[in-house]
Amino acid sequence: MIDPFGRAITYLRVSVTDRCDLRCTYCMSDDMKFLPKAELLTLEELDRLCGAFIRLGTNKIRITGGEPLVRRDVQQLFAALGRRLGAGGLRELTLTTNGTTLAQHAEMLAGCGVKRVNVSLDTLNPAKFTAITRRGKIEKTLDGIFAAKAAGLAVKINAVALKGFNEDEISPMLAWCGEHGFDLCLIETMPMGAIEEDRTDQYLPLSLVRSRLRKTWTLDDTDYRTGGPARYYNVAETGQRVGFITPMTHNFCESCNRVRLTCTGTLYMCLGQDDAADFRGLLRNGIDDAGLDAAIHAAIARKPKGHDFIIDRDHQGPAVARHMSVTGG
Repeated sequence: MIDPFGRAITYLRVSVTDRCDLRCTYCMSDDMKFLPKAELLTLEELDRLCGAFIRLGTNKIRITGGEPLVRRDVQQLFAALGRRLGAGGLRELTLTTNGTTLAQHAEMLAGCGVKRVNVSLDTLNPAKFTAITRRGKIEKTLDGIFAAKAAGLAVKINAVALKGFNEDEISPMLAWCGEHGFDLCLIETMPMGAIEEDRTDQYLPLSLVRSRLRKTWTLDDTDYRTGGPARYYNVAETGQRVGFITPMTHNFCESCNRVRLTCTGTLYMCLGQDDAADFRGLLRNGIDDAGLDAAIHAAIARKPKGHDFIIDRDHQGPAVARHMSVTGG
């Protein structure tokens, strides 16, 4: 699959639910209204769509949400996709999770062929963790992280850098990750969906964070890539890596190799644009594999050059109305 700008689309992010057991302040409002379950694709429909993408050249799938592990019977989808690894054409099956139920699922994930998981963790301070998630207990997420490590999964910690909230914790978190053998990936907040907070007050450019870290840590260039948008550096003092995802200060659109499938069967060709293709209707109207392949090719042919994310005092509203949990985090 080649888009209009010559980029090979090899990475599919699949949201299996818009629901989450947390309410992170930069992600969603406290009184979120979630989709009726009847609007969600079944696990079988998700597997069929993933199979079509794999057939057309997708070699990496990341399962996301909302919080994907709250989807009932989600292990069935992991098992089905795990059978597509290797000779089936899929090279990597991964997961992004908040970790709250990861302890119960870690062994299952490893058994299905998952090798790496990304766990969202914005602070190591228990009180601040509860504040940023509005209801979470850090102990559950930490238990999940270390259960994943014990199951043999490589763990990467995802942290959204937030001005005035965790900017003084980033260096200590890098040290904590080094101590436990985890990579750290820092992310700029993105203007997606209406929230109670003003994102101009939250926004912390990672160019500033990187310059601060260099005062304490030796960050060496590396050509390491995971197929996503992060730019990585080796941390000489720990032997681990730190990544930076910078949609605001330096967008990564020129090398974008991804599209996102929502839990309702909507395919977004760009995280920061509203153009989308509906696959739920096609699936439920009995489309055959040839027609499904053609519909995917038609959607990829509409992939835009890049997003239009802006955060400043003149652009306080979200760049796109949908929340990240709807698109797939």
